[in-house]
Amino acid sequence: MHFKTVATIILVAGASPTLAATLTGAAAMGDWTGDAPGVTRKITPADMPPDVATKPGVAPPAVVPRPAGAALKVPPGFTVGQFAKLEGPRQIRVAPNGDLFVAETDRGRIRILRAADGAGAATTIETFAEGLDRPFGIAFYPPGLRPAFVYVANANSVVRFPYRSGDLKAGGPAQVVIPKIAQNTKDHTTRDLAFSADGRRMFLSVGSGSNVAESMPKKTVAEAEAWGAEHGLGAAWGEETDRADVLVMDPLGQGRKVYAAGVRNCVTMAQQPGTGSLWCATNERDMLGDNLPPDYVTTVKAGAFYGWPWYYIGDNEDPRHKGERPDLAGKVTTPDVLIQPHSAPLGMAFYTVKSGPSAFPPGYRGDAFVALHGSWNRARRTGYKVVRLIFKNGVATGEYQDFLVGFVVDAKGVWGRPVGVAVAHDGALLVTDDGSGVVWRVATAAGTHP
Repeated sequence: MHFKTVATIILVAGASPTLAATLTGAAAMGDWTGDAPGVTRKITPADMPPDVATKPGVAPPAVVPRPAGAALKVPPGFTVGQFAKLEGPRQIRVAPNGDLFVAETDRGRIRILRAADGAGAATTIETFAEGLDRPFGIAFYPPGLRPAFVYVANANSVVRFPYRSGDLKAGGPAQVVIPKIAQNTKDHTTRDLAFSADGRRMFLSVGSGSNVAESMPKKTVAEAEAWGAEHGLGAAWGEETDRADVLVMDPLGQGRKVYAAGVRNCVTMAQQPGTGSLWCATNERDMLGDNLPPDYVTTVKAGAFYGWPWYYIGDNEDPRHKGERPDLAGKVTTPDVLIQPHSAPLGMAFYTVKSGPSAFPPGYRGDAFVALHGSWNRARRTGYKVVRLIFKNGVATGEYQDFLVGFVVDAKGVWGRPVGVAVAHDGALLVTDDGSGVVWRVATAAGTHP
């Protein structure tokens, strides 16, 4: 579905509030009315209601044209403007040569955006490949400056295209790497891709086929343990086989196995610079209430189990699966950063650029940016913004800070929905928005930062 928007070119920076402290507890849950650049939150498992305390709210947003005078807000010293206009842009990745690859998922194609360093708008927009089935994940192989292929994850397959640095069109037809990812494409269809630094492993994230495995056949504890011994701790079965997982295999799709299970919907993966750790931006389950459970962003460890569908955020048992998996109690990995429930974290990128005409201040290096697509099932709307995850010495503090806000019109409507984030070679932050069809560019104001 595509939405009509009014044209906009440049939006100016908004003011950042002075905060006495990081918002915690119930104040950290909040809603969009408390959003502003600089607002910082920290949610912990102890902040969650002890049970289903509120009736789940259902408030799907109406995506409307941008109202006259509506402006995006960023911290002082930054500007935000329209970099390109596309049709439903979603995932965005930066090629080694600086070109930007963008998945127009509903259009079934991959676009390339090109601009000189420091330029405020794309000067070249080309179609790299088309005729794809709901493409999302994009990755370059082998890692390094001279990739030979562009890998694309479709809704239920992975393909790759021959590629030389600087190509604006695929160098040949799609080569099928994985012909079938799962039994079906029910519910979550975004698949993301990442390669290990040595190029020997390919990671593939696959969201669940349901909210909380309502139709998955029951197994006894002994049967479930036997399944887990073969498929991975906490791995689901039936139509959920190889779903709600991060899978790992070689670059040709061989030797596939579950790398980590119980991750309901890892929409985007990112590798942390320096450590090489794999991270996931994850959408948690619905219909347990406005404040249950938090969404999250986390490292994904080999062999770990993150709870879905039996538990959430550690050893909190989902009442819809009460008593089914006592064997998993004490074995659930708690995520690193908890996000306001139902905010829908999608895109994620670490900030690594040290210099360039649009480079952010040094304090941003090593932090991560996450796009929150926004709630559809929460009475008090959350998300619809880009946030900054705070790291100290390479470790997430659990805090996250509003960075780009302003997409919400009122309690019923929004004019934009952030999806993907990427850091351009010149240091700018690029944000795709499938509500307005815009790729936004956030950069430092001229003369503000070295």
